[in-house]
Amino acid sequence: MSLLDKIFRPAEAKKSEDALQKASAYFQTLTAYTPVFTNWGGAIYESEIVRAAIDARARHISKLKVEVNGTANQSLQSKLRQGPNEWQTWSQFLYRTSTILDVQNTAFIVPVFDERMIITGVFTVLPSSCSLVEYDGEVWLRYQFASGQYAAVELRKCAILTKHQYRSDFFGESNFPLRETMQLIHIQNQGIEEGVKNAATFRFMATLNNFAKPEDLAKERERFTEKNLSTESESGGFLLFPNTYKDIKQIDVKPYAVDSAQMEQIRENVFNYFGVSEEVLQNKAKAEDLEAFFDGAIEPFAIQISEGMTKMLFSERERAQGSFLIANANRLQYMSTAAKVQMAKELGDRGAILIDEIRELFNYAPLPDGAGQVAPIRGEYKATDELTEVQDANEE
Repeated sequence: MSLLDKIFRPAEAKKSEDALQKASAYFQTLTAYTPVFTNWGGAIYESEIVRAAIDARARHISKLKVEVNGTANQSLQSKLRQGPNEWQTWSQFLYRTSTILDVQNTAFIVPVFDERMIITGVFTVLPSSCSLVEYDGEVWLRYQFASGQYAAVELRKCAILTKHQYRSDFFGESNFPLRETMQLIHIQNQGIEEGVKNAATFRFMATLNNFAKPEDLAKERERFTEKNLSTESESGGFLLFPNTYKDIKQIDVKPYAVDSAQMEQIRENVFNYFGVSEEVLQNKAKAEDLEAFFDGAIEPFAIQISEGMTKMLFSERERAQGSFLIANANRLQYMSTAAKVQMAKELGDRGAILIDEIRELFNYAPLPDGAGQVAPIRGEYKATDELTEVQDANEE
């Protein structure tokens, strides 16, 4: 089975595709905006500064720890604890999902099935376009890929992550507002390239006397080039001008380049658009910078993917009974050692976190045999049930 077959189930995909071809109309949305997603803006990933900004977000997001909780579908939960699918680790899955979301402002997470059509994992697809259609009262996502292949899956069985969502009820907007900044970056790079080329060339202008015919002027140009500029020339790098050349002047070409202040503004536009800073991009950010970056860039993604995949994998009844998937920040070790020690003291003394969670802050392994799955409380603090017993005794 191919990757596409494993994700979209060959038998059911063929059946659904035949059914969707008979669908008479698009799924109608509240805004009456045509619910079609088109892959646009992939070219922005070819820019060095844009790719670096997207990579900075994805690297930190890839450190999120995905956990599955609850009692529903234990077989699926067991598989997800090992990884999102048979091809990726959770770190790779989160990195790619974050990258697709930043480049396209829409990311589609779909289920992966085995031969028995049982969900065994999740995968983030990158279609060239996607449309919402309705068939027999069911809303479907119909994908078209760059290879020309089509696939479809029920909307309720997938998760859609979005950024800059406005006109569409389901999909995010394009990165069109970044177009002017991208053009400035391209022009600046071209200017630097042309400047390097011009710096390696020698140009001059001169007046030639005693040449009345155009043919004689052309012959003199060929002679001068052959004697001084050809690869077989033995001039030794010196240009020799006969006395017929007058008013010889060198031509200085000064290509325009964006000054440092303007270039800094261009970089700032990219950083503002993707929510990163130069310190985060260059791995020079301190604890306060990383904490702000987490609150503004990482945590919103963690919340959106947690809620989307929980709704995708578990039914309403299973969610009500406490089954959910969550991407938390246990692996984001942005705090300084002093801050970690203070957090361990303040929360650990009160029984707010487990011993193993404290050890994880300092990159220590859990204690063996589950010994770290306890929350010790210092003597001057009391657990709630103990306080209730003391209160009841006092009342008596």
